[in-house]
Amino acid sequence: MYKLFYALKTASMGVRVMLEEIGAPYELIDTTVAMDEPRPPEQLKINPNGWVPVLVWDDGAMYECAAITMFLCDRHPESKLAPAPNDPARALYLQTLVYFSNSVQNAFQLTYYPDRFADIAADEPGALRRGNRRLCETWQVIDDQIGDTAWILGDRFSAADIYLFMLTTWLRHEKGHPALTEFPNVKRIADKVVLRPSIQLVYEPWIANPQY
Repeated sequence: MYKLFYALKTASMGVRVMLEEIGAPYELIDTTVAMDEPRPPEQLKINPNGWVPVLVWDDGAMYECAAITMFLCDRHPESKLAPAPNDPARALYLQTLVYFSNSVQNAFQLTYYPDRFADIAADEPGALRRGNRRLCETWQVIDDQIGDTAWILGDRFSAADIYLFMLTTWLRHEKGHPALTEFPNVKRIADKVVLRPSIQLVYEPWIANPQY
């Protein structure tokens, strides 16, 4: 049994999809990412940053979505959501997940939390603008990488495609983000991922209202 500290509109939704795809039993523990609201003490003990996802199991715990994704795939190889360590596609899988985490998510942070990247409030609009430019740059890298392949890893569906979909749900027109249609290869994969039963379950609020 896994325990997942969970909040809507966060990367914990992507981890929940992974747990659904794997078929592992899990318990959701509702929490928040609002800095002025309390978090469960167990969550803060594991991740003092106060963010989710935080995953707990019998003999361990961890945070960071990309790390949890890799961990779950390796712990449940029967799910076939990731290439094996000796598979030639393993390098691209790892590269893409780390790029999503370090580059695409960082660009989103600039637009959602510009105050973290500016010394004074007057500089926050500049941080936001740079974040939006960086979103365009990073999504274009992924779009070019995909090219005309069926999935990120070619002809096989993987956890990287789940991660891609998760990130596309964070795009907001009112924040000046680029439209998903600007990246046709990314959109093509996202449009297929959304049809999976795991996504339909976890992302039902977003599917009903993309601006929820």
